[in-house]
Amino acid sequence: MLAAAWLARGSRGLLRGAARSPLGGRPGSAAAGGGVPGVPARPPRLLRAPAAAWRLLSGGAGPPEPPRQRGAAGPYAELYENPWTIPNILSMARMGLAPVLGYLIVEENFDVALGVFVLAGVTDLLDGFIARNWANQKSALGSALDPLADKILISVLYVSLTCANLIPVPLTSMILLRDAALIAAVFYVRYKTLSPPRTLSRYFNPCYATAQLKPTFISKMNTAVQLILVAASLAAPVFNYVDSIYLQTLWCVTAFTTVTSAYSYYHYGRKTVQVIKNK
Repeated sequence: MLAAAWLARGSRGLLRGAARSPLGGRPGSAAAGGGVPGVPARPPRLLRAPAAAWRLLSGGAGPPEPPRQRGAAGPYAELYENPWTIPNILSMARMGLAPVLGYLIVEENFDVALGVFVLAGVTDLLDGFIARNWANQKSALGSALDPLADKILISVLYVSLTCANLIPVPLTSMILLRDAALIAAVFYVRYKTLSPPRTLSRYFNPCYATAQLKPTFISKMNTAVQLILVAASLAAPVFNYVDSIYLQTLWCVTAFTTVTSAYSYYHYGRKTVQVIKNK
């Protein structure tokens, strides 16, 4: 039925087109079939103008517009970027070193653990240096991946050092609770800024960047203090100062910066997240 109706409409368009003579002028002219003998007739405009051909067949209606790609719904948009930058690879390498360090500490192989920890610190310095000095190596994913790698590394180190009786349990519990809250907040921000459809494949696809994280100043200081405590705790059994008062003082400083950092994220939460807006 639909095909028959379409053919009938096309036939009417052909008749009206013949009356208007869109293929070459008035009836009886050369383009309409009455050409000069020996002179090749002009090719019908139907073959040279697809839009005019469509109007002829459809009775004067214009050709349909191509379907537009659906934009991101809502006030947010994803930035599709390459995740395989050197800083991101270094951050993932630091994540991979975390379980190696944990195993070495639990096995009380502190000499090798201290060397691996220094290597992890070098990767942390390198990825930040490269991202700051080469624009094509900076990414929104890296702004979340770098602190995430630090959180994973620090969490594994503190748990391992607590098992080795080098860091007190209350301090490790405080650090783990803060990091768990921050990671949960990152996942929540990712969910809220991802445009529909919110599928698992798009949610965990690192190519779709929706927000950029900006740590607070006290948070950066807290990370530095935590890493200093880890280095001092790893070196304590190597250089025999496990019961040093300076190490215990560093525990208190780390606890203070951890609590202050958690409060700074609570107080300045919205300012630490830069959402990629839809333009």
